Amino acid sequence: MTELLGSLFSYPFIQRALIAGTLVALCSALLGVSLVLKRYSMIGDGLSHVGFGAMAVALALGAAPLAVALPVVVLAAFLLLRLSRGSRLAGDSAIALVSSGALAIGVTATSLSSGSNVDVMNYLFGSILTMTAGDVRLAVLLSLAVLLLFVLLYHRIFAVTFDETFARATGIRANLYNLVLALLTAVTIVIGMRLMGTLLISSLIIFPALSAMRVCRSFLGVTVAAALLSVVCFWIGVVASFLLSTPTGASVVLVDLAAFLLLSLCGLLRRARK
Repeated sequence: MTELLGSLFSYPFIQRALIAGTLVALCSALLGVSLVLKRYSMIGDGLSHVGFGAMAVALALGAAPLAVALPVVVLAAFLLLRLSRGSRLAGDSAIALVSSGALAIGVTATSLSSGSNVDVMNYLFGSILTMTAGDVRLAVLLSLAVLLLFVLLYHRIFAVTFDETFARATGIRANLYNLVLALLTAVTIVIGMRLMGTLLISSLIIFPALSAMRVCRSFLGVTVAAALLSVVCFWIGVVASFLLSTPTGASVVLVDLAAFLLLSLCGLLRRARK
């Protein structure tokens, strides 16, 4: 087993996946706490569908997928906030509208193009084999930017997450920080799609936050626990996918699901004892 794990970490593509994936998992978990508490947990799923549509169109046109997807997903994040706040559409309705439309565009672009189906499938389901050194460098730079902004704006994000009305009354520009939260989520979704895939990237946002909430009560405690849990589950998922020859993204999600069920049981037992 030791030799097998040693050989695992000797592969360059595994090293690249672990570096990029650890940062993406960390960013996703930190943002996921606020998104879940604000009942915007499905925004990750909606933005990933938008990212898939943008990448499919870019591949069909011969353009750089990430260069096209990043600004499109950022604009979609702002649009979702505007639709959910400034119109008669509820938040979940706006997400469903945008995500289904973007997914339809992506599928249509894929069917009309030739020779890009393999690349599109890699973005749809994720593939650690396709990550290049350039992808890792971009992921590291963007992830560090997300982490830095989150740490610097932590107290304002906390205020906007728990009581937006009170935050506005104290002079905090709630709309601005909601936009910042949407921007950070969009960037995290785009850089994580290459590794986890469109269909699974939103799980990195939802599962760690929900799992941490089973056992922690304070915002800081949930945030720290979600971050640690997300990184640990990602590493276990990567190792399990290598040992069992299963898809990486699906393996990570299954580990996250197991952690959620285990911590939910722990939470129930603790409440029962009280």
